Amino acid sequence: MTTPTLMTLVDLAQQQPTNVGTTGVRDWILNNIIPLLLLVVALLVLWLGGGKGDNAGVMRRLGGVIVALGIIGLAVTTDAGQGIGRWIAGLFTGG
Repeated sequence: MTTPTLMTLVDLAQQQPTNVGTTGVRDWILNNIIPLLLLVVALLVLWLGGGKGDNAGVMRRLGGVIVALGIIGLAVTTDAGQGIGRWIAGLFTGG
């Protein structure tokens, strides 16, 4: 077996794709972490307030969860900010 020379290693390194991005990490988080966190939050809300009859407390926590989900939704979409801006502008311009 021969040892690779420096030029061979440079040639091999240049043949690899050079597209570097975070789409794989983003997709993994969206497909794995977010559903797991939602399940944990749902179980905690049911466990903390549902069994004690504290329906108002459960709804208050649920409101916070909905706001957090909205923020996560804004973070993972690419053009949500523009769409929301157009919607708000449409409220004032009537269009």
